[in-house]
Amino acid sequence: MTDFRSLGLAPFLLEALDATGHHVPTAIQLAAIPAILAGRDLQGIAQTGTGKTAAFVLPILHRLLAASPGASGRTCRALVLAPTRELATQIAAAAGTYAARTPLRVAAMVGGLPKGPQARAVAAGIDILVATPGRLLDHVGDGAVHLDHTGMLVLDEADHMLDLGFAADVRRIAALLPRTRQTLLFSATMPPAIAALARDLLHRPILVTATPAATTAERIDQRVVFAEPQQKRPLLIALLKGCRMPRTLVFTRTKDAADGLVAALDKAGIRAASIHGDKSQPARDRTLAAFRAGRLPVLVATDVAARGIDVDGLSHVVNYDMPEVAEAYVHRVGRTARAGARGVAISLCAGAERPYLRAIEKLVGTRLRVYDGNDAVRRR
Repeated sequence: MTDFRSLGLAPFLLEALDATGHHVPTAIQLAAIPAILAGRDLQGIAQTGTGKTAAFVLPILHRLLAASPGASGRTCRALVLAPTRELATQIAAAAGTYAARTPLRVAAMVGGLPKGPQARAVAAGIDILVATPGRLLDHVGDGAVHLDHTGMLVLDEADHMLDLGFAADVRRIAALLPRTRQTLLFSATMPPAIAALARDLLHRPILVTATPAATTAERIDQRVVFAEPQQKRPLLIALLKGCRMPRTLVFTRTKDAADGLVAALDKAGIRAASIHGDKSQPARDRTLAAFRAGRLPVLVATDVAARGIDVDGLSHVVNYDMPEVAEAYVHRVGRTARAGARGVAISLCAGAERPYLRAIEKLVGTRLRVYDGNDAVRRR
């Protein structure tokens, strides 16, 4: 069986992997790490939860260790862009863990937190900077960070970054970097906009597809319940009260809908909280910590905020509102059934949302099983 040692990673990184209990590379890691170590541009397509972060962080750390001395003041040697604060924070934490036995330094620049500490973190130069595009451009405008010596660029969850309207920001940032650089683009889906971005930013890239584009995990039991908008709230309450759903992530289309649903669940005696872009970063962190620890059984989120939510043992995903973009369904249900576990994805579909359901079924290549409200989660 192939292990990380066979990939030629530096001993410090192997020690960090051993300490975290990671011994066997995933498919995306096996495919991507050698190409990145060789300095090639790469486009990686893989489901969420398959180890994409380590697939780019580990070889980047290896290359930085082997390269010339560290960054000068207010510069970064490698830049990782992510669409949400949670995902950027998660990537920075993983990079910090893997770099713990090295002299390399990692910092994050995300919205919702004071800019001063972020600027001070890069004042002496940083090896890996993980950032959301808008906050990074704010710091660039302030002169807190310069990108003209950044030799590596990573776009993670690139398809969602474009969905959120970051395309112009991404191109502005890329234009500030040296033309000769290594660029890596990772995504779970491959819509035409991603192909166009790859053509613009990548130079003779290697394409790595660890799983077929836009597939969903085989261990996810995908179900649909037809319910009109006025029926959804009582149906969800009945499901949460009557069925074993110990850790459930519920998706709504808007922030107001998320807050309204939480209020209704609380009134029904169901502990829940929402997470979305209007929440402060400390509030989001507290909510996520409670959800991860099992103190909060239900988390209601918008698509934007849910990126970066990586929770072990997430039993159910509920699409309270059907996603209008079919690819978003893959990202949503990919929150469950991670690391070989099983999970259940329940979509509440109103009559007006049936075109979204047809697009989802066409994209994932399978029909969602139809249940009535009473049977939606009974079968495990």
